[in-house]
Amino acid sequence: MLVCNCTTPAQYFHLLRRQMYGGRDRRGTRKPLVIFTPKSLLRHPRAVSTLHDFSTGGFLEMLPDTLVGDPQAVSRVVFCSGKVYYDLLAAREERQAGHVALARVEQLYPFAADQAAEMLGAYPDTAELLWAQEEPRNMGPWHFIRDQFQGLLKADGRELRYVGRPESASPASGSGKRHQQEQAAIIEDTLAQGAAPALKQVRKKKA
Repeated sequence: MLVCNCTTPAQYFHLLRRQMYGGRDRRGTRKPLVIFTPKSLLRHPRAVSTLHDFSTGGFLEMLPDTLVGDPQAVSRVVFCSGKVYYDLLAAREERQAGHVALARVEQLYPFAADQAAEMLGAYPDTAELLWAQEEPRNMGPWHFIRDQFQGLLKADGRELRYVGRPESASPASGSGKRHQQEQAAIIEDTLAQGAAPALKQVRKKKA
């Protein structure tokens, strides 16, 4: 099957077009397509595409960050999927966090390992790597994505760090205020300069 989470109208259009005319296995059977795109992106002011986006190209399993001025100045690469990208994008612009690159995983399964490796090669080998998601740790694509990156990062010894809600028996907190607080914490941890070293130092002192 195919599991996707599109963040632009053009991506959704090209995905459906690919499904109709190319989404088949070797036996010619059309593969099932699962799309996780939320309805809220239908109204999001930044989830837009130009006519050129519709009329050229095709579906991209991953979308690189085209807004980063100098890729070699990036010290943190954040991989994410879906609506959380726009929350992180707005916060990055507000904070002028040019050290952070935001990469979108538009197709979760099958995982485009070649595209992920190419994307990693555009940034310094010392850049910290994060996966950010809104879902609790035991939900969403975190465990699957972590396994996919392990093989890619084995050579340089880096790891993919998780940023998101802790494990929970419920997919939502049940409180709008608490949800916003948790969302703000995710954004803070994702974009803050040097957040990861600070956390490691605190844990070391407690131990």
